[in-house]
Amino acid sequence: MTAILAIDTATNACSAAISVDDTILASCYQEMIRGHAEHLVPMVSTIAEEAECALKTIDLVAVTIGPGAFTGLRVGLAAARGFALSAGVPCLGITTLEVIAAAIVNISSSLMVVLNSKRDDVYCQIFDSDGHPSTKPAIVMPSQLSEIAGGHISDSSPLVLAGNAASDTSQHLVRAGIRTEISPYQYPEASILAKLAASRWSQGDPVVRPTPMYLRSADAVLPVLGSSLRP
Repeated sequence: MTAILAIDTATNACSAAISVDDTILASCYQEMIRGHAEHLVPMVSTIAEEAECALKTIDLVAVTIGPGAFTGLRVGLAAARGFALSAGVPCLGITTLEVIAAAIVNISSSLMVVLNSKRDDVYCQIFDSDGHPSTKPAIVMPSQLSEIAGGHISDSSPLVLAGNAASDTSQHLVRAGIRTEISPYQYPEASILAKLAASRWSQGDPVVRPTPMYLRSADAVLPVLGSSLRP
């Protein structure tokens, strides 16, 4: 048996779950714009008590690595590494886009996950009907989504959209003549992350130190040594 602690703080939601193999023992999910750092540890303590599982007995820690909010990603990754170090176990990182895609089953067409970047552009990735990635994660303007979706459209089924930017961006696809269906899944959930991590762990996928996925370059750039700052 493999006991997994899964946590997500990458978007406007905070969640944690404990599973054994493919069975969720306890989970908690709460949508929030801020306050992830304050809520996460008490949330983990609550589900550990509910699952009657000591955190030191965990075999694997799973965490979302983005794309998402800069601060939220750092909160989740720091916590995950801390829990993993305390238990002496590996830490597995999975993208937010993959977790949302894994929540959507029994579809016959491609799936586009679209997340709000809190700017004018969006994070997106396309998956096939089995949840396997068809494109790489990208950051694009909403007007470019139809171009990305072009080669993954079925004549018989609408393109399924998921993520918290799905509703706002669907109009760009509809204007391009692409039929869409909007899924209710807006944010990653730790319970789905735990199941996805269990599947990858059982398949023997390599576990490397998780690092945040930033699709956008940093806004602030340090000045080159010897150069002068603007007055």
